[in-house]
Amino acid sequence: MDLATLQARAVAINELYDRYNVAAGRSAWTTGDLALGFVGDVGDLAKLVMAVDGRREIEDARTRLGHELADCLWSVLVLADRYGVDLGAEFTHMTGDLEAKLS
Repeated sequence: MDLATLQARAVAINELYDRYNVAAGRSAWTTGDLALGFVGDVGDLAKLVMAVDGRREIEDARTRLGHELADCLWSVLVLADRYGVDLGAEFTHMTGDLEAKLS
């Protein structure tokens, strides 16, 4: 899938989450809530990486690693959409800067 397709799918899932939360009597998530959820996912990812590298014991860590990476990507895609950030353009710019610095 290309980046635009991934982002559209992430935003569609976020809309489903918003409807689910509102139907359950909760508020839709703000960008702050999304960012905090992302931080939690990054923490989970760090623990899984440690387990895959033999530094922690987590059952099925290797299998769960892909899921957690996808969770983190989902958060980044939704946050970028909410803030109107063109991730493709920003990634190209950032990697170009790094390449120039490191060359």
